[in-house]
Amino acid sequence: MIPYDSFLIDGPWLLSLGWLYGKLTKKLVPDDEKRKKVNRVLSIGTLASFYITSISLYFNLGWTRWIWEMCGAQSGRDWMINSGVFKFDHERVSSRGHAISAAIFATYPLWLEAGFRLAEIDWAEGRLEPKVIPDLSEKKSK
Repeated sequence: MIPYDSFLIDGPWLLSLGWLYGKLTKKLVPDDEKRKKVNRVLSIGTLASFYITSISLYFNLGWTRWIWEMCGAQSGRDWMINSGVFKFDHERVSSRGHAISAAIFATYPLWLEAGFRLAEIDWAEGRLEPKVIPDLSEKKSK
């Protein structure tokens, strides 16, 4: 997997990876407890990879030069912020801009978890599998 990380790409990419992991582990790891552990390891590894690469790009670390050059960006931060689509000033980012970037980084686990959740939907029936998320609309008797 070549990391073409950017703010525009990362969220959907994490969502799709979560979905793929969820579907694969559902088929390949039948035991619920083992599947949770496998999914946890996959999540930690994936998020670590994304954070290491994306933050390194954002701070223009030298080892990421090949990525942003391959993408046609002026720097790693240019690639992260503009993704070859926008024209935001990547050389003079304000404090507010850095805060927005940090907030976007903070959403990465949410994207991945959303992918796992989507993998649990039975699309033929249009509903979530009952083991995964309980139906909260049913009243419980005391």
